[in-house]
Amino acid sequence: MCRMKTVTLPGGEAVPALGQGTWNMGDSSASRAAEIATLRRGIDLGLTLIDTAEMYGDGRSEQLIAEAIAGRRDEVFIVSKVLPNNASRRGTAAACERSLKHLKTDRIDLYLLHWRGGVPFAETLDALMTLKRAGKIRHYGVSNLDLAETKEWFEARGGEATATNQLLYNLSRRGIEWDLLPWLRARGIPVMAYSPLEQARLFKNAKFVALAKASGATPAQLALAWLLAKDGVMVIPKCSSPARVEENAAAREIKLTAAQMAELDKIFPPPRGARPLEML
Repeated sequence: MCRMKTVTLPGGEAVPALGQGTWNMGDSSASRAAEIATLRRGIDLGLTLIDTAEMYGDGRSEQLIAEAIAGRRDEVFIVSKVLPNNASRRGTAAACERSLKHLKTDRIDLYLLHWRGGVPFAETLDALMTLKRAGKIRHYGVSNLDLAETKEWFEARGGEATATNQLLYNLSRRGIEWDLLPWLRARGIPVMAYSPLEQARLFKNAKFVALAKASGATPAQLALAWLLAKDGVMVIPKCSSPARVEENAAAREIKLTAAQMAELDKIFPPPRGARPLEML
């Protein structure tokens, strides 16, 4: 049985460290049955944190999740996001209602600002606090904010209640380790790492693939195990089949040695200075 590592949100709630992403899911009727089966298998395996956004397929990802979790809503922790151009007081409320309708639920567990737009942070936060008081969302946070933006967000009223910053973070995208990750960690704010496999581009690195083989792991499992070894990091890979989600879930069983971690640092060196925030 896989270890059920969890990450504790600032409010004290524990959520699975390994979840499921749904970017580009729900777009094709031909793959719908397989995608639903994948999400359901992931839930069976304890990958009950499921990430989506209103932007993903213009709501089709959320609708797919609704079908996958039918009868199991209380088992899952749903994350969704509001687009920056919808992040005004009225726009955030309307976007949340659309997402609730697509998800066929009465609450979103964690609602994020997808990235920074033209709406002042104070206005978006006011909308998020209102939604939380109304029980429409349980936690709120941000995505794709760099250190300066994150500090600005936290300085606005309600910013201190932020539950996460969802960021592009994997072996080949380590820039946040220089300043943003330590800043968040010092305040007990976990990171939610998206695109943890770099859309399979990591698998083109021959040294990395060789290390995975020598470690008795698949490349995907090694990449996920590296992230899962870090405190305060949630990981949301997208899977295309039940077999692949089973492969990912098994990454929780891998305990990397100091030598393996050092070798990964050689293959994918950590940052030696501040870098602009990367996003996909």
